[in-house]
Amino acid sequence: MKRIYCTLLAGFLGITAFAQEVDDNNQNKFDDFMYRRGNVYRSASGIPGPEYWQNSADYVIEAELDDVNNILKGKMTMTYHNNSPQELEYVWMYVEQNRFTEDSRGTLTTPIAGNRYSGDTNGGLTITNLIAKSKGKESGKYLISDTRMQVFFDNPIKANGGKATVSMNFEFKIPEEGMDRMGQYKTEDGTTYSMAQWYPRAAVYDDVVGWNTEPYLGAGEFYVEYGNFDYKVTVPYNFIVVGSGELVNAKDVLTKNEINRLEQASKSDKTVYIISPEEVGNTSITRPVQNGKLTWHFKMENTRDVAFAAAKNFIWDAARINLPSGKKAMAQSVYTKESDGNDRWSRSTEYTKASIEHYSAMWYDYPYPNAVNVASNAGGMEYPGVSFCHAKSWGADLWDVTDHEFGHNWFPMIVGSNERRYAWMDEGFNTFINYYSTVNFNNGEYTSDVAKSRNRVMWFRWKGRESISTYPDVAKAMNLGYTAYYKPATGLIMLREYILGHERFDNAFETYIRNWAFKHPQPSDFYNCIENVAGENLNWFWKGWFVGNGNVDLGITKVSQYDDNSTIITFVNKGDIPMPVVFKIFYEDDSSEIKTLPVEVWQRGNEWKYLLKSPKKVKIVDIDPGRFLPDIDSTDNTWIKEE
Repeated sequence: MKRIYCTLLAGFLGITAFAQEVDDNNQNKFDDFMYRRGNVYRSASGIPGPEYWQNSADYVIEAELDDVNNILKGKMTMTYHNNSPQELEYVWMYVEQNRFTEDSRGTLTTPIAGNRYSGDTNGGLTITNLIAKSKGKESGKYLISDTRMQVFFDNPIKANGGKATVSMNFEFKIPEEGMDRMGQYKTEDGTTYSMAQWYPRAAVYDDVVGWNTEPYLGAGEFYVEYGNFDYKVTVPYNFIVVGSGELVNAKDVLTKNEINRLEQASKSDKTVYIISPEEVGNTSITRPVQNGKLTWHFKMENTRDVAFAAAKNFIWDAARINLPSGKKAMAQSVYTKESDGNDRWSRSTEYTKASIEHYSAMWYDYPYPNAVNVASNAGGMEYPGVSFCHAKSWGADLWDVTDHEFGHNWFPMIVGSNERRYAWMDEGFNTFINYYSTVNFNNGEYTSDVAKSRNRVMWFRWKGRESISTYPDVAKAMNLGYTAYYKPATGLIMLREYILGHERFDNAFETYIRNWAFKHPQPSDFYNCIENVAGENLNWFWKGWFVGNGNVDLGITKVSQYDDNSTIITFVNKGDIPMPVVFKIFYEDDSSEIKTLPVEVWQRGNEWKYLLKSPKKVKIVDIDPGRFLPDIDSTDNTWIKEE
């Protein structure tokens, strides 16, 4: 034994005399890349832990629209539920109308030339009569910092179920340009008001960072608590109002004929007019009173937000939504004559219904009573049960924006991720499910290129590209469509179509949605859930595609005959991200077969020789026959035998 040891030692010493460098393996590409261990709040299996907690906020709001001065006034009471294990001496709330001022952080960080998120600068929120009450003691102390408001209590809110209330009056000038998310759309016969970010609302306090108080700048959207809403909107008598949730006083604001038509629509798979184009403006038949004001009363449970729209010249139609659970909901659309037409907004309700039914059948049952599409000034923006889509969209564009915005009811309305940090967890996931909805709609009436990842190779090769993990307000404007939408969607399509297959992926994705419905998942929760349910360590995939900024680049370097019954195919990984090798072999007898090499072939190095056992002569070898990989150099993905 001693002699063997000395011989080995002498050999190693001889080697070191010639070289000091070593050839590394590829373990670093497969290693853990972030802290993903479980605790009592979030389990390592990717589902909420046994002591997961989440705070909530309920709202009672009364608002009035002044259409002469374009002002919204309101009063509200928020009941805050502290389910955390800590007492809270204050709560943070968002006052996002303060974005529309000259000195807001959002205004000051908008380029001189402007961008999609430019907005008015002559607005802002006025707060009066604020009273914060906890354990019977009242406080009027609050501090506003840009788009955040800190409200202090004289007595802390008790942990593990304590409650407090915050009441106030608020008022703001309604922006004409509301950062492509809300505002005014002026038409010949009136203005459509798309109202969102319209009331002060609680920021999220969670087990990850405590208070989430990122300012409202532009690209970053929202992260708010779930709760129950009871809200009333008072408008001139000749206005129609649609909003998130259920209209609970239809008899006060609608005519008997309109109520009957809504009942008819609730039983119809075809679109039914509630107010037809010919009836618009004829208040004698469309309004229950002919002067004064009317108050529209809505309620919605277990939702993270509410929005509404109002106009005096709405065409209004609706149809039934059929859900897998057997429950029914209603698709509705409101638009003006400028958007009317057979291939325009008269198809909006059809699109809305199809979109909601598809996502409900494929992923998770739609939880809300209504889904309302509003022809708006906003290019496309989503809220629970309500979407604002541009009034000038029609045809394929209207389908795309309608399908996308209502897809957001799953991400982030049902699965309540943090949009302000992780845009990919709502925009990317939604773009992914939009692909399947589009190819499924009406026997393929419209097409989608989301799965054609090679169409975006030029961006993947661009030195200015950024990672999916880039915060939306940090990403370059020209990159946001890729970092938040296309690249994460491409990643999920690769995962479903190329890496895991439909059954394993769908089981995992459905589990993620079901377990995090109406909760607040983090990226690590998503990664852990997919891995545990699918039974696959995907560190290399998350690290490479979602967190890193590298690329996929597989190739074939050589195909040679080994003996009469076998062929050697030499594959190479020139990219930064390891990937299974799915390849199709075409034989000279015109037969073919598809084979897969696991990702582990790249653990030790970047070249792999595969022994194909077949007496048939190989004519063509083609990597990724389904064309799901965004391979940045496809010139070596196909080997063709020379004649």
